[in-house]
Amino acid sequence: MPKSLYPTAILLLEDGKVFHGRACGAIGTTTGELCFNTGMTGYQEIFTDPSYYGQLLVATHVHIGNYGIEDHESESKGIKIAGLICRTFNDVPSRARAQSSLKKFFVDNKIVAISDIDTRALVRHLRSAGAMNGIISSELTDIAKLKEMLKKVPSMQGLELSSKVATEKAYEEGDADARFKVALFDMGVKGNIVKCLTARGCNVKVYPMASSISDMTKWKPDGFLISNGPGDPGVMADEIETIKQIIEAGLPVLGICLGHQLIALANGIATYKMHNGHRGINHPVKNLLTGKCEITSQNHGFAVSEDGIKKSKNVEVTHINLNDGTIEGIRLKDKPVFAVQYHPEAAPGPEDARYVFDEFIQLMEKAKVPQSKKVKA
Repeated sequence: MPKSLYPTAILLLEDGKVFHGRACGAIGTTTGELCFNTGMTGYQEIFTDPSYYGQLLVATHVHIGNYGIEDHESESKGIKIAGLICRTFNDVPSRARAQSSLKKFFVDNKIVAISDIDTRALVRHLRSAGAMNGIISSELTDIAKLKEMLKKVPSMQGLELSSKVATEKAYEEGDADARFKVALFDMGVKGNIVKCLTARGCNVKVYPMASSISDMTKWKPDGFLISNGPGDPGVMADEIETIKQIIEAGLPVLGICLGHQLIALANGIATYKMHNGHRGINHPVKNLLTGKCEITSQNHGFAVSEDGIKKSKNVEVTHINLNDGTIEGIRLKDKPVFAVQYHPEAAPGPEDARYVFDEFIQLMEKAKVPQSKKVKA
């Protein structure tokens, strides 16, 4: 459809800056925290990542929607972003095997989006001013009214969102007779995390946030995974307490993204809201244990305090971000517990960090070896 036939739309930022564009999703109004992703591919995986819940996503890549939608490429059921802001929105997919256009996907999921925005100028503004809330509307044109609506939108800092996207009932994935059983404490897990575990011989049981340590240990897992998810980790007191108990159980534990932050908080290390966060598929990270570097997929607006790590006697840094020096990985010195801030499962992004799952498997393998055999070795 010619752009001239698209309904007009407005993007209003919390600081009063206004952008005018065209509606390219469902007609309506939506609000959330503005964030930007620098990835050039993988928009479907990004839009369906539960960690983006409650956020208005700015796509820095010019063309969005050009290869359409395939069902198996979603990371969860339905779209999780609150809205999309992009430069060029493509109605007609060029990929022959596409099952749907992005336009239909957005309309079916009732997602409001705006295109024909100077995203370069918008991202430069956000990089300078920092993360802030915004509102997109393709039905209202009264700026004063939009400002009043935007004032009521809560800050991401202090907001618990994982309960909006985590599973409500426990479920299993993988072979029931697999060598390893992994209890996954769900805060909004991406589907590819589960796939990376089942592909490595794991039977995964995904547990709701309200699960207790006794609920999970009854299943007799060989290890625990604390998943990614949205929101401020600092307000998740109940989950932090459960993770303390998981760590005390002594089994191998892997944390990813939000899980990394929650493991830090469970060990008395604070987290903080970042100026902009890391969102993209080309973030360079150095593994301090091996000296090797990897290109990683990332999506987070909070990070672990470096000062808190320095004061800790039991937690050490294993990975750092080569762009800004922020902490990308930690481990405990006295227990088989480690975590990474980035996404080793990718989806989208490079697979440099998939070894993280292999190291988790190795920890569970080591824990399975009888003590007598360990002594002989």
